[in-house]
Amino acid sequence: MSDEKQTKNEEVSFETAMQQLEEIVGKLEEGDVPLEKAIEYFQKGMELSKLCHDKLQHVEKQMDFILREDGELKPFELQEEEKS
Repeated sequence: MSDEKQTKNEEVSFETAMQQLEEIVGKLEEGDVPLEKAIEYFQKGMELSKLCHDKLQHVEKQMDFILREDGELKPFELQEEEKS
């Protein structure tokens, strides 16, 4: 990834990227998109998806370091909610 593109992606907040991704998904689900435009939307959506994934991984790593017990690193593990 070019430095310019990486810097631009880092400036986009997680919430903004998710909103843009939801808009793209909505447009693609409508089905009235010409093939060329659909491919553009799909590519942008994949970029946004990766950006969101990377930001979530970064936050998870930060949480690993924040959650310490007895001065030692305590890995952060997400617990899934039990289904009723």
